[in-house]
Amino acid sequence: MSRNGLTALGVLTGLIVLVADQASKWWVLDGLDLPEIRQIVLLPVLNLTMVWNRGVTFGLLTGFGTWGNIALAGVALAVVAALAVWLRRAERPLVAVAVGAIAGGAISNVVDRVRFGAVVDFIDAHAATPWGDLHWYVFNLADASIVCGVAALVLDSLWGGHPVKSRTEDASAG
Repeated sequence: MSRNGLTALGVLTGLIVLVADQASKWWVLDGLDLPEIRQIVLLPVLNLTMVWNRGVTFGLLTGFGTWGNIALAGVALAVVAALAVWLRRAERPLVAVAVGAIAGGAISNVVDRVRFGAVVDFIDAHAATPWGDLHWYVFNLADASIVCGVAALVLDSLWGGHPVKSRTEDASAG
């Protein structure tokens, strides 16, 4: 696949993530009216639980008010700009899709910050254990896309089709 094709693949992935995440948030806010209901139990290990995240991942850096929200949105947009450069240089479809997923998720969360002053989180995965009910942080589709994109990039960096040069190849090249 050409670099332009890979760029298009990454942009398409980002747009799909952006639209899917915003649609899911619309459904949660307006369709289900989850802010009023607060929680819907879907499965023994999965709830829809309304949370307004005013910080970053796992609610970190909350409490900085409007300026903190603007700063977080600015940092996210700077990361998206760096991801755009990375996407233009992508050499494999997995990298293009992963970078697109991360950028689409980041942009969708910035849209929330601009619209609501916080990010809409609503997916609550948990598990019953002998020590009690363990909950992961409440998240959204954008967050899941970012995490999956980062995981794909890590895996690609470990096993991503870069041939390993032997010492004899390095010695003969030099």
